[in-house]
Amino acid sequence: MDLAFSGVMTAAQRLLDNGAELGAVCWSLQEHSFAACVEIAERALAHTGKSEVLLGGGVACNNRLREMCTLMAEEREATSHAPPRMFCIDNGSMIALLGKIELDHGRTTSYAQSAVDQYLRTDQTPVTWPV
Repeated sequence: MDLAFSGVMTAAQRLLDNGAELGAVCWSLQEHSFAACVEIAERALAHTGKSEVLLGGGVACNNRLREMCTLMAEEREATSHAPPRMFCIDNGSMIALLGKIELDHGRTTSYAQSAVDQYLRTDQTPVTWPV
């Protein structure tokens, strides 16, 4: 149930380059991206037998995503939840804290090894410090 959005921004830029209206392109980009995420959440509910969806991160502040998740959940007789917006922080601060924890425990990453791996799963990430 992994998602990759490679090419979405390129497609949006091409629409703009060909005269499409900025507002329409932004709306389409949001709708299609969120629809993919909500479809994956719906599939996860079906496969796991769960009845709750929890949004998190900065994107959980978005009213449209909240609405789409609520509609999907209601159709599945499930519930959708999101923390108050003040707690829906961007992942950048979480990444910075993780970097500090790793550094405090002697783990460093060279620049050459620091590239993003979009296929890396959190359950495959080595935790080398005491929890």
